[in-house]
Amino acid sequence: MLEFLSGYVVWNNSLLNYIYFILFVAFSFLVAKFIAFIFNKYLHAMAKKTKTQIDDILADAFEKPILFTLFFLGIYFAFKYLVLSPAFENVLSKIFTVITTILITWGVTKLSHSALEIYWMPKAKKSKNTVDDNLIPVVKSLVSWVIWAISLIFILSNLGINVTSLVAGLGIGGLAIAFALQGVFVDIFASISIYLDKPFHVGDYIVIGAHSGTVKKIGIKTTRIETLQGEELVVSNKELTETRIQNYKKMKKRRVVFKLGVEYGTSPKKLKNIPIIIKKIIDRIGKVDFDRAHFTGFGDFSLDFEIVMFIDTQDYAIYKDIQQKVNLGIVEAFAKDKIEMAFPTQTIFVKK
Repeated sequence: MLEFLSGYVVWNNSLLNYIYFILFVAFSFLVAKFIAFIFNKYLHAMAKKTKTQIDDILADAFEKPILFTLFFLGIYFAFKYLVLSPAFENVLSKIFTVITTILITWGVTKLSHSALEIYWMPKAKKSKNTVDDNLIPVVKSLVSWVIWAISLIFILSNLGINVTSLVAGLGIGGLAIAFALQGVFVDIFASISIYLDKPFHVGDYIVIGAHSGTVKKIGIKTTRIETLQGEELVVSNKELTETRIQNYKKMKKRRVVFKLGVEYGTSPKKLKNIPIIIKKIIDRIGKVDFDRAHFTGFGDFSLDFEIVMFIDTQDYAIYKDIQQKVNLGIVEAFAKDKIEMAFPTQTIFVKK
């Protein structure tokens, strides 16, 4: 039987050589299926039992690249059982070089994505900043483009194509594209700057120039802010990195300074008592600390007092509620002690 199979030749190869080729391919397929079974039955199960997600991510990243690489390597070595013409062997070698490069590139890409997820995902989950979640796919895409570009150059070089002029052309084309999209890239790099520096987060109340509001979303190109009037203010990230930002969310205490004036006819005794009255009013209110109250000067129509207090809140609405309580307390106390508030008046003396 073996003599017959060895003696019957088709295209410079005996039937026995073809049988060896088919058996080796089948063996490679079975090995790949067995490795897949090991991954699904044991490695994934073991990864799920551990507390860390690193092994889960790595198992998912390497499973398919390893299986395909083993299978195609098996086919490559199976061809060693056949006698091939130099031209066909050369073509076959180039095909397997391309396939192997693609598989390795695929594995490296998935590994880089896994590394980004391992490093970045825990930070993104802890942070309320949506720019973290938006940046992850962008960085993944950039990494993929770079890896696959290098792989493509390597493949073309192995196929005998002169890549020097191609790389030069790609460089000029890349510069043209980068110049056309420079505004977009500036905003993207600005969003990365916001992510790294963290001047504000989603939910923070910020003031940008003449505008203010609560940060609702930090995107790749723009940041969306809800103003006190309910409007949505869309600001480019580039503008945010070039302007001064007041972040009231990071303010531990709010220093409040306000003034009031009483009539010129107020007696010295009442003037001395006004700082004491204001201190008592502020001390009765929670979340606020009295700092000082002074008779500061003589206005055009009033005797002026300046009051300073510190409010233990970042919330603007609570701050206004406390200010209102202080103001109402002052009005009630002045009415009780018959201290008259000043308002703009003019007294004209006519000489007879």
